[in-house]
Amino acid sequence: MTTGAKARRGQLLSTYGIGGLFPSETTSYMIVGLDEWNENRARPVSEPRLARSLRVAELKAPPAGTPRDVPVIRFPLTQVCPNPKCRRIGSLYELAKDWNVAKCVQCREKPLLTPFRLITACSRGHIDEFPYFRWLHKGAVWGEGTKHDMQMVSLGRTSSLADLVLKCSCGVTPKSLDGTFGPKALAEFGTCNGVRPWLGADSKQDCAEIPRVLQRGASNVWFPAVRSAISIPPYSEALAKLVDKHWVLLEDLDPVPQKVLENIAKSSNGKYKVEDIAAEIDRRRGALEDSDFGEDALRRDEFSALMSGRGDIGIESDFVCLPMRRDSSLPELVTEVRKVTRLREVRALYGFSRLDGVTEPGAEGLCDLSRNRTHWLPAIEVIGEGIFIALDRQRLADWAAKPFALGRQQRLQTAAGRRAAEFGRPEAPRVDIAKVAVHTLAHVLIDQLSLDAGYPAASLRERLYVDDDMAGILVYTASSDSAGSLGGVAAQASPDSFSAALREGLTRLAWCSSDPVCIESTASGTDALNLAACHACVLVPETSCELNNTFLDRALLFGTHERDEDSEGLFSAFVAAG
Repeated sequence: MTTGAKARRGQLLSTYGIGGLFPSETTSYMIVGLDEWNENRARPVSEPRLARSLRVAELKAPPAGTPRDVPVIRFPLTQVCPNPKCRRIGSLYELAKDWNVAKCVQCREKPLLTPFRLITACSRGHIDEFPYFRWLHKGAVWGEGTKHDMQMVSLGRTSSLADLVLKCSCGVTPKSLDGTFGPKALAEFGTCNGVRPWLGADSKQDCAEIPRVLQRGASNVWFPAVRSAISIPPYSEALAKLVDKHWVLLEDLDPVPQKVLENIAKSSNGKYKVEDIAAEIDRRRGALEDSDFGEDALRRDEFSALMSGRGDIGIESDFVCLPMRRDSSLPELVTEVRKVTRLREVRALYGFSRLDGVTEPGAEGLCDLSRNRTHWLPAIEVIGEGIFIALDRQRLADWAAKPFALGRQQRLQTAAGRRAAEFGRPEAPRVDIAKVAVHTLAHVLIDQLSLDAGYPAASLRERLYVDDDMAGILVYTASSDSAGSLGGVAAQASPDSFSAALREGLTRLAWCSSDPVCIESTASGTDALNLAACHACVLVPETSCELNNTFLDRALLFGTHERDEDSEGLFSAFVAAG
């Protein structure tokens, strides 16, 4: 087990999390499971709603401070000597004779070894070394006692795999790595070994998948499964955080001994009385009786809190949401505008996948973070501010029932069905065309606010609140720095500023520089899950979008070029009047 690699806490949830590969100078590491993390140095992150939705007792920030707080292992173990006169390929121990020092002992200069650029993985999340020996020797016959000293030689003509040639001292015909990326390239070598190195060298599962060959640094080697929640009253208040800090102890104590209550009150430096703490414990026990704490329930609670608003009661609250006067020039679809001057978001990692980007809890391709189920998950908290708008759900429903919206819904539903069939999923998700329209509007707001508020689009995020009873958009910026942001986004919620921003954003994106190709597109984007959407109009940085830039259609907002009643978008009249 190796330590010494460095990463920020946030990267352990988004880029280099458990089971992911972490490049460090000339080598490559893999982050190991939660069983090996130093939990004693992991600071609690208070967000009981999110913790319960993920079925754990608490959330904790990744530990930091010592090199062994978050251990790593070296992966892959297959190494290559960079010396042009050597170019030997083999396991770390074969080339270095030491598991901890990655230097080629065959060369006088003892150069640092470099990890092999290819690995194998399957859709169930297993990951393993590339079978370079079998790739070269398949079908070959050699005598007893034959020595196999292998090399990987670069022809130097291009950087493609066809220019990387494997050779062996046994005399087998040299063979390039060309063709390794085919979906069935390793089929003749058998099924996946079911290896899970992040959980230990002996952690294996039975697996019937055919492994795929990937580049070590490819983006589909590791997809995080992250769930987030906005802290809302009463969970965002200081008293709730104090009780949450001790909840692992308090949860099984009923009734709570008086001495325990007194000690907790004492830890608050006299700020709260025993009666206050007892009342908060009773309130939380009652809240826990509610069995519905999934993603949908989290969103409904947040929508209600945003609609209710919350005044500024000082630095103790992580949620300040101020109602704004609605400007009369806004389209009738927009019913409420809120200035969110302070919010706190908690993001927790609950799994990861490979190849397909599976994020559904319990799905077959979602990998475990530990050998045994733990009572906690890694999480980070970010502080920021933003704008919330509420939309008239009935108007959306009436518009979604029109032939124009239904026709575009059918196209997206067909694409979603095709995608589900390709990935072997039992059924495709239902496409809510109203949510597609709201999602596209959120991208319009992100694009415009990045110009007006002075933040790059990559620093803004969307949070959608759409179901049969609600419709709203929260566009916010959040930073792991304790100061959050500078208030530039929330300032745009003032009546005059927001009305002008919305009108300018809609007017500007009503036309795309790729029109008419863009507006007439019948399939675009990942897995054809977009219609009229491209990088010249409503696509935003991946970090800003909840749905990975899918389920977008600009025509839903502005209509199509026919400009007749049957092709009218949600904001066609508003843009025309502007």
